[in-house]
Amino acid sequence: MGTSLITSPLPPACFLTSLRFLSVPHDPYRYDGDDDDPFDMGVDLRPHQSEELDPRAFPLADAAMATKILDLVQQATHYKQSRKGANETTKTLNRGIAEFIVLAADTVPIEVLLHLPLLCEDKNVPYVFVPSKVALGRACGVSRPVVAVAVTTNEASELKPQINTLKLQIEKLLI
Repeated sequence: MGTSLITSPLPPACFLTSLRFLSVPHDPYRYDGDDDDPFDMGVDLRPHQSEELDPRAFPLADAAMATKILDLVQQATHYKQSRKGANETTKTLNRGIAEFIVLAADTVPIEVLLHLPLLCEDKNVPYVFVPSKVALGRACGVSRPVVAVAVTTNEASELKPQINTLKLQIEKLLI
């Protein structure tokens, strides 16, 4: 007669990975209507991070100007005249095809962006900070936050006059 290898009344360990066997610790900041249901997706009631932006984020556009900037970034994305991300922005500056740079002031850590203002000043390209990386991402047509955008040159573009007027407004902020 064969002997059974299973000596424990519990199921094998591979079956314990099922969600119904996992215990969910109680989180006091989480509100879900039913405390007995571990599968209920609740609302996170944790206090939000402080709304203060880093003082190194200068020049920061006010609400009206930020709206204009984000509208133009959205149009530039439609015309394929934008590059998203800190690395792509650095490349456009080094290649000399950037008209102006838009940076997110709520980037954490902000040090990932702080090389860009120095590079912009070396290349004589205006730059500006907008308050929200989420809004910048939406203006770029992506669902993720974007920390830096370069609006690029195109001589035959319909956006050329709008880019030039906004570029002058950004340069006035830098003074």
